[in-house]
Amino acid sequence: MFATFATFTALAFAPGQAANAATPAAGDADAVQRGAYLAAAGDCAACHTAPHGKPFAGGLPMSTPLGRIYTTNITPDPATGIGNYTEEDFARALREGVAKDGHNLYPAMPYPSYAKVRDEDVAALYAYFMHGVQPVSQPNRDSDIRWPMNMRWPLKIWNALFLDKGVYRDKPGKDVAWNRGAYIVQGLGHCGSCHTPRGIAFNEKALDESGDDYLTGALLDGWFASNLTGEHNTGLGRWSETDLAQFLKTGANQHASAFGAMTSVINNSTQAMSDADIGAMTAYLKSLPAAGGDGGPAYAYDPQATKVSLSRPADDAGARVYTAYCMHCHGTDGRGFAPMLAPLAGNPNVLEKDASSLINVTLNGTGDLVIQGIPAPYPMPAYGNVLTDRQVADVLTFIRAGWNNDAGAVGVRDVVKLRAQTQASR
Repeated sequence: MFATFATFTALAFAPGQAANAATPAAGDADAVQRGAYLAAAGDCAACHTAPHGKPFAGGLPMSTPLGRIYTTNITPDPATGIGNYTEEDFARALREGVAKDGHNLYPAMPYPSYAKVRDEDVAALYAYFMHGVQPVSQPNRDSDIRWPMNMRWPLKIWNALFLDKGVYRDKPGKDVAWNRGAYIVQGLGHCGSCHTPRGIAFNEKALDESGDDYLTGALLDGWFASNLTGEHNTGLGRWSETDLAQFLKTGANQHASAFGAMTSVINNSTQAMSDADIGAMTAYLKSLPAAGGDGGPAYAYDPQATKVSLSRPADDAGARVYTAYCMHCHGTDGRGFAPMLAPLAGNPNVLEKDASSLINVTLNGTGDLVIQGIPAPYPMPAYGNVLTDRQVADVLTFIRAGWNNDAGAVGVRDVVKLRAQTQASR
């Protein structure tokens, strides 16, 4: 269901210059433990730990419209990490996007969301990164963004226009769980960084539920981050709170399975969160009214016409590809074997107007969901080297029309474009 905005959630801090962080006093142990939990809730490892790299040492390459950037070292190493950051320095970088030396961070770092993090949680995060993370000496790598686009001073103007300073304040008339969920989703969870559309200045069009565009879905880095409002077809309208909690804990439920960068969110973040916090997030998200979508009628399952076409696959090019490569996992009825194998009938990702996620996952597959140390048994394989662009377009058009999904056709040009984009980013 979800796709994470992995391309634009990095560049948190600049390197430091001071002595190694001290070993925490016994009284700080609780703060370090609490900070570790909050760092997981914020999914810091996903961006600041490169594949096969050391934790939080940075170096993960990420593509942006301006060029490739590389995530930074946020370990307490004094020369290459953040070892000389005071708590005030740390808070300013986290909430305002300003490094210790005064240079502005790219809004790739989701500091517009982190601006809402409360003082006590900033303090716990600081304790964890200074005393609970192993220092790693690894110099940061300069971005590939060329001059003059790599100049930082315009970011001061960007911040003046789009950064809403001030920590989250509980909304009157809402209960404790709702406010806790709103605080996590809007703040450390930074869900809007992926799931809210961006303006021409790369600003989120809304930062909370008061904006009509908030969490209505967005195209980011070759994936479409799903609509998280109550929209009935492409959003969470047909999901119960139990469905949503199951997805956040395991990455799969009766409606959909995680793919793309959302697998990292499940693996490194939400599965480690407490049941109470997951419950708070689901309560908040399920309270959001329907927004976005195409305004069409609510989905109603109807398998008959699709079953007939699959009984005569020679009549349809997409059906031929489906019977050869897809049917053994997703079934003739399109319902798969949820939650082990994702359904296609009524799946919000299938119903979404933008088919980017479907094209991407068909071409490139998805990484393993690893829940409590156990990899999921049936990850989506990559078919980019097996199917032609025409075959991918045909089978996805068939799926989007099947089982009464009534979604638009997929064009060959869309497949060609996304194949080139995803190959270039590797």
